[in-house]
Amino acid sequence: MLSVALVEPEIPPNTGNIARLCAATNVPLHIVGVTGFRMDDRALRRAGLDYWPEVRLTRHKDLNSFHQSLPESRFVYLTTKADRPYTDWIFEANDCLVFGRETRGLPDELLRANWQNCLKIPMPNPRVRSLNLATAVGIVLFEALRQLANP
Repeated sequence: MLSVALVEPEIPPNTGNIARLCAATNVPLHIVGVTGFRMDDRALRRAGLDYWPEVRLTRHKDLNSFHQSLPESRFVYLTTKADRPYTDWIFEANDCLVFGRETRGLPDELLRANWQNCLKIPMPNPRVRSLNLATAVGIVLFEALRQLANP
């Protein structure tokens, strides 16, 4: 099953918005590692509105336990450093879309070890470094859902 993972997210409203997106699309959300906020943070709860009961949320201590918990998944890593745009990827039903921290992204060693599965969202303006995390998740998740609905 398609899923979304956030590795050490730092900004509560982003995580709340992504949780709402996952609830709306029936896609499980995995949060990996230490967050930059408490899970009972008011801004997090507010961004997720009253949809938190609809979120299939799983917490993982670290990347290793996260990877072990999804043995059938193909991990797809989103990063501004990738060469391949997400639009050139053929998504599969067991893909897990993995996004990093808002300020630093995913660890370089993780990206290097999985370069063949690293994707980017092209941005025509070279002076803009990245998109908002919740926006990026929405873009890639809906492309994956579109492809899976129209194989």
